[in-house]
Amino acid sequence: MTEHVLPTDARVAWRDVPVAQRVLSVLTAALLGVDAFVHLHDAGRYDQFRTSVLSEGTLFEVQAIVAVLAAIALLLRLGVLTCAVSLLVAGSAAVAVTLYTYVNVGALGPVPNLYENTWHGPGKVGSAVAETIAALLAVAGLLLAVRARRRHS
Repeated sequence: MTEHVLPTDARVAWRDVPVAQRVLSVLTAALLGVDAFVHLHDAGRYDQFRTSVLSEGTLFEVQAIVAVLAAIALLLRLGVLTCAVSLLVAGSAAVAVTLYTYVNVGALGPVPNLYENTWHGPGKVGSAVAETIAALLAVAGLLLAVRARRRHS
């Protein structure tokens, strides 16, 4: 039985990526898609919370765009970098939603106060769960990608 490894070449054929890594990347990308959908869907509800520079709704839109880009990158080129970016995107969103549910951090420079002390907001639980699971899957994908890179070196 031949063991599959990820070459360092950017043009890795999808069929040359081990099945476990393919499954992790597809699931992570799908969960990032859930995160993006919820943020885009609910962005308008949060436009009223703003500083003179930025609204929470705009932050939601930026989060959605970044999540979509991370998901696409993960599907197009699975590797250490894309797994790390996916972890950063999903993990930071999961931490932010949890932090701002329990802690009134207040406004931070141009970022408005994002405090919302409830889990009852539309889509909030779903996106938090998707972000958390996506972050955990991205960690697993990152570990596999690092392991594959070391084997190939």
